[in-house]
Amino acid sequence: MSGPVFVGSITALITPFKSGRVDETAFQSFVDWQISEGTEGLVSCGTTGESPTLSHEEDMRVTALCVEVANGRVPVIAGTGSNSTEEAILLTRHAKEVGADAALVVTPYYNKPTQEGLYQHYKAIHEAVDLPIVIYNIPGRSIVDMSVDTMKRLADLPRIIGVKDATADLVRPALTKMAIGEDFAQLSGEDATVVPFLAQGGHGCISVTSNVAPRLCADLHAAWKRRDFDTVAEVNARLMPLHQALFAESNPAPVKFAANLLGHCDNELRLPMIAVSRETEAKVRDAMVHAGLLN
Repeated sequence: MSGPVFVGSITALITPFKSGRVDETAFQSFVDWQISEGTEGLVSCGTTGESPTLSHEEDMRVTALCVEVANGRVPVIAGTGSNSTEEAILLTRHAKEVGADAALVVTPYYNKPTQEGLYQHYKAIHEAVDLPIVIYNIPGRSIVDMSVDTMKRLADLPRIIGVKDATADLVRPALTKMAIGEDFAQLSGEDATVVPFLAQGGHGCISVTSNVAPRLCADLHAAWKRRDFDTVAEVNARLMPLHQALFAESNPAPVKFAANLLGHCDNELRLPMIAVSRETEAKVRDAMVHAGLLN
């Protein structure tokens, strides 16, 4: 290989709802807007897309809609993870069938597998489906934390190509680079850490914030690539309050509210997720004004 497959600003897409159903029109319009604003990749049906409350049919439909609109302009990484290996294989097969470029597979939650269990889970998906896989390591939600050693074992498999690292451990990207090498894509899963993550050997970010600030997020990564660190610092300062506000309550409730303010979707979530409080609304609105997204 000649570098990581995925780099830059990649959006972990929201899934718009209207009257309890997936709003397909709003979703496809949103995907098109993301691409026009400079987003370099798209993730469908991740945590931000409320995948735990999508039916299998809805999950598959949303990924198919995303691939259709992207139409090869940017890569689509389909969220296909599950705490059931067979279910993850089912969703990954569908992602392959509809033309996704890769699968984002979260570490199994609730079960608390051992490191060997994690290895066998990903190996089984890898062997079942001919599609590149990005590991999604998010111990804050799944409880288990994949070690660098386990990730190195998995990286020896030809289609395990990278990680979405939501550990917020800023030593981790340097250790992973040392263990696995430069070609293994390291994508931050924590917006507020993106600059130090890049400095420690990361390649990009699978972002919540880019749902509402795609141009700014893309500009930050473009500035990093050309080593324009003054612009990186300026854009990062504009975005930092927004990164914080969008996690004032559980994701994706704040970013759904923010997207609604921009007119992209209804402020509708599925239980057990609920709309944010008035206090969080004020934080999000103020942060959007600071970033220049609202007057």
